[in-house]
Amino acid sequence: MQDSRIGVSITREELMQYPLYYIRGTIWMQEILPLVLNGGDLTPIHTIPNWDRVPWLEEKRLARVVHKLAYPRALVTHFPYNLMPPSFYTSKAKVIYVMRNPKDIMVSSYYFHQMAGFLEDPGTFDEFMDKFLEGEVLFGKWTDHVKSWRSIELGDRIMYITYEEMVQDLPASLRRISNFLGCNLTEEVIQKIAEHCSFTTMKTNNMSNFSLMPKVYMDSDKSPFLRKGIVGDWKNHFSSEQLARFISVISKELEGESFSLPWNEAES
Repeated sequence: MQDSRIGVSITREELMQYPLYYIRGTIWMQEILPLVLNGGDLTPIHTIPNWDRVPWLEEKRLARVVHKLAYPRALVTHFPYNLMPPSFYTSKAKVIYVMRNPKDIMVSSYYFHQMAGFLEDPGTFDEFMDKFLEGEVLFGKWTDHVKSWRSIELGDRIMYITYEEMVQDLPASLRRISNFLGCNLTEEVIQKIAEHCSFTTMKTNNMSNFSLMPKVYMDSDKSPFLRKGIVGDWKNHFSSEQLARFISVISKELEGESFSLPWNEAES
């Protein structure tokens, strides 16, 4: 099967066999999942770049990378639900869907567009906001993505978690992830993983901070890939007018949805 949406030459049977868990999420999950799945062994995060230890479903190189992964395997993707490979829908793959306050996502994306050589210059913050709200940025419109994954029924195959929950209490989040994946980690292992998956530790880990990436692709002199790792940085960027416009557009696009999100858009 050649799936033109992801550029991967791999059979349906192979795609169902190799990735035991699909993860919709962040670079943070590329750090967390290998440790949870292998009982806290630190070897992967110290010896394998994050893009190889938990590869991207979008990458053309996935077909050759996935064969090297030890069982159980994990993938990460920014695909909306409707763009997942056909084999996903009939598989038993589990999904951890990480959500984040869209205002912080936009700020993070703004700086990422500045440092990523393969993306166009974001322009001013105000100009980038227009692009973000219209979905004219990498990964498309945030509201479309959230609606695609929150409006489907996957039962116990999917777990929703927020970036804010993970920042506030990482050990508690790790317990949820461990239980969801049936790993049943001890408290000692949970604390060990939490320590080694802190933002500070990740930022100094060359296998995780993208410092191995050539500057032509990611120029950390313009903006570090792992920038702050905090909640609420949007407050340092939005004017009152921009905030009102942002809230108005997001609220209108989510109006009438059956699910609720954990952010008060006017305050959080």
